[in-house]
Amino acid sequence: MTQTVEFPVLLRLIDERSVAFRAAVASATGLDAQVPTCPEWTLLDLVVHLGGVHRRWAATVAAGPADAPPTATPAGIAAAAPPKEREALLAWSAESTELLLSALRESGPDRGCWTWWGGSQSPQTSGAVARHQVQEATVHTYDAQLTVGAPQPLPAEAALDGVDEFLSTCCAGPHAWPYEPAVVEFHATEGRSWSLSLAADGVRATPLPTPTTAADASVQGTAGELVLALYGRIPVGSLKGDGDRRLFDLLLAWDPDAS
Repeated sequence: MTQTVEFPVLLRLIDERSVAFRAAVASATGLDAQVPTCPEWTLLDLVVHLGGVHRRWAATVAAGPADAPPTATPAGIAAAAPPKEREALLAWSAESTELLLSALRESGPDRGCWTWWGGSQSPQTSGAVARHQVQEATVHTYDAQLTVGAPQPLPAEAALDGVDEFLSTCCAGPHAWPYEPAVVEFHATEGRSWSLSLAADGVRATPLPTPTTAADASVQGTAGELVLALYGRIPVGSLKGDGDRRLFDLLLAWDPDAS
């Protein structure tokens, strides 16, 4: 699959979604609120998680081409335990985001780096890291907004690329599909569609010019709804669909690394 969003736009989206994330956290009555979509976490845990993700990927991008993630975090990226007081925690979160953005800017989109998605249809580059981090920030912003009772629709610009990015990074690859071969399709009401071919010799994601009638199952919603369903934030069954809907349950419960 091809990247559809330019690198500077990816950086802008990471920044914008991270700012929206912190705005939601700032509006909460307390950091001990449970996150409905991550029930094992409080809001404090969610902030620590996203900040840690930003710092780890900043270190990974800064390390450049590698066969494994860095074993040591550069001094400029490493930090003491995140603070628990809200104002200090939000400052730590903002610093974490800037560390990631700075590493990505310095690297540029084409430099290689270690990623966990080797073998997928996404390249092992800093550009692909930026693309995935848009989704990390976008989905966790939704988590934070939901926690404070003010969920917002995912921005279409991030969500449309998010469907493509999830299918190419988290699904596609040489992994053996352990069930009967099938084709499932995802249709965004904004006018874009994707096909996912599931077979014993691997999984392949393909953008579609138009929806087809050849799929064993299909699901339709806004791009934001599709992203939230793919990340388990809303049930796939809440979206309009056709064919064997059980295939989506199997897909989302499947662990390709266990194949």
